[in-house]
Amino acid sequence: MIEGFDYKQFAQDLTGQAAELVPPDFSAAERDYVANTLMNFASIAGEALSNDTESNFNAEQAIMITQIIAEWSFHKSVDLVRSGLPQQYWDPIMQKIAFTIFEVAKQAFKQNIPQDQVLQLIEHHVKKTYAEAVQDLKDKDLIDDGLMDQAINQSNIDSMMQQQAQQEAVYEQQMQDPGAPAAEPMPEIVEAPPQEENPRVLKLATLALLFKQMKQDKVQSIISKFSEEDAGSVIKFMGLPDLEQKVDTDGAIRCLEEIRSNIPAPDGASPALMLKRIKAVSDKMNRKKLEQMLALERKNVQRFVFKAVEGEYMDFAPKVANILVAHLESAAGIGEPATGIGKLAAEFSAADKEANNPADAAGESAPV
Repeated sequence: MIEGFDYKQFAQDLTGQAAELVPPDFSAAERDYVANTLMNFASIAGEALSNDTESNFNAEQAIMITQIIAEWSFHKSVDLVRSGLPQQYWDPIMQKIAFTIFEVAKQAFKQNIPQDQVLQLIEHHVKKTYAEAVQDLKDKDLIDDGLMDQAINQSNIDSMMQQQAQQEAVYEQQMQDPGAPAAEPMPEIVEAPPQEENPRVLKLATLALLFKQMKQDKVQSIISKFSEEDAGSVIKFMGLPDLEQKVDTDGAIRCLEEIRSNIPAPDGASPALMLKRIKAVSDKMNRKKLEQMLALERKNVQRFVFKAVEGEYMDFAPKVANILVAHLESAAGIGEPATGIGKLAAEFSAADKEANNPADAAGESAPV
């Protein structure tokens, strides 16, 4: 239990508050569905947090997570009612959304991500999970394209925010000039990410494109290591629905290549480091000697080495590349004494098998 956190009472309070916000055109059954959905998921989340002995959340954190789940349960249940989807699909979709929020929020609070970024991250994943769940129904031929589009385009939270912004604009205008007629508020303008003129922002936008295709736990783990400013920028870019059209394709590809070349593999070997090591070998060993040394090796091994000498990196399993480069270094007198080309072939073959089929590598011995 968490001291100061009565999840049952809190869930009831949230449900009572939300009852006043249910669209007035909903039938009694639809209003009950929204209220019951909110109550159900807020209660389940609150109970799970209360029984979580590992996360050590305090009452404030538990209240925040439960409230986030309750608010999104309200908005997405309204969206489902308006979606036109058959009612038997509503609960499975809501379960996916609630689970997503719970896991994202827990990890974000554990990593001490700033609250505004937590909210942005959750909003992104809620919308993504909802859209994917609806798309899944279409992929299974349970709904058609028209119904899928209608469902995905529902957004009660956006409608409420727009209404609130309009009301605030009218109120401010009347305060400044009580006799002036009400004017329509200006729509919010979201600036597209710069393309060539700001390489740093282009990199952040490119990362956002990449993160939109990744699993939420991976995204959270990576973003938690960013500075607060960069994390906020990436999350905002992830929220742009037409980000793919706003980012220069050629620039994004260059950024991805640069990022890729500097990201170390699990064993610490990045493509950039591999190229540097092979260049050091070629400085001590001429091409003819390299060709003689690699004469018995497979063609892809030879291509890997000679392309690297020219500054071009071929995709290779990191463990395989490490073994190969280590033997080249030892033969060039850079590392430990070389153990011979036969040993290189054996180790290379075993590592290659392991990289492509660990089960086969474990069951077969490498040739000598």
